[in-house]
Amino acid sequence: MRRKNGIVLELNKNRTLFMMVLPAILYFIMFAYLPMAGILLAFKNYQYNLGIFGSPWAGLDNFKFFFTSGTGFIVTRNTILYNFFMLITSHGLAILIAVVLTELHGKWFKRVSQSIIFLPYFMSWIIVGVFVYNLFNDETGVLQTVMKALHMKPVSLYSLPSIWKYIILFFNSWKWLGYNSVVYIAAIAGLDEECYEAADIDGANVFQKIRNITIPGIMPTIIILMLLNIGRIMRGDFQMFYQIVGNNGQLFNATDVIDTYVFRSLINSGDIGMSAAAAFYQSFLGFFIIIFVNFLVKKYNKDYALF
Repeated sequence: MRRKNGIVLELNKNRTLFMMVLPAILYFIMFAYLPMAGILLAFKNYQYNLGIFGSPWAGLDNFKFFFTSGTGFIVTRNTILYNFFMLITSHGLAILIAVVLTELHGKWFKRVSQSIIFLPYFMSWIIVGVFVYNLFNDETGVLQTVMKALHMKPVSLYSLPSIWKYIILFFNSWKWLGYNSVVYIAAIAGLDEECYEAADIDGANVFQKIRNITIPGIMPTIIILMLLNIGRIMRGDFQMFYQIVGNNGQLFNATDVIDTYVFRSLINSGDIGMSAAAAFYQSFLGFFIIIFVNFLVKKYNKDYALF
């Protein structure tokens, strides 16, 4: 009874704050928690006339089909490796750009450079997909045209699956470099100027200041951004993969991730149970990875952990 009165008292005392957070709570209930009932589809032989709760149970058959077909391991490997290397390349380049721009003294050059680097972030993946197609297509692509003009033997990149992992990594870094670098520039701007002044008095050069002041100073930001992105390591950027690769079957083994596989399964076969099993497996593995990585970070430094 006392606890109930305490909750009512707390709600009444901070009703303005609770009213402010109410839209966010309703959003997550409607679009994050209520749809979780769809997890049942992963364990059922879904039939449209019976609905989710009336369809017969299928046990783990949907998961067995996902893995015994050989596709499960391929798309899992692709999803983890692509996201891991995207994390390294996009954030590594962003840190480099942020440090370089911070050390430059020309304001006009810094502003123009930041604007140019940030511009790709506002471009839709549809536009990027069209750009990639016009660049690499076998008949009228820019690459083919240039090679013909130079009297070189044309190369069909769409028949070379191994090259596409580099193309995808390049365009992912190109698009996210500006956004990520702004975050790190803001983190560097928040560092104590007195540390740099003390380093100047001691005769430290620019590389020593970067190694001993800038990088350690933004390390908490780096770790938090890494943890947030590791939580999404099982979720491929569907728009990027789908718009760049499209429905080119020759590239599926090298470029297919769980998201594109689930989408194509639903479109082609209409097997909701198997698609739900793949999505559930994706969410469960992502949850396990973020818990494990957060545990390792907490062992290293409790202040850097998310929870």
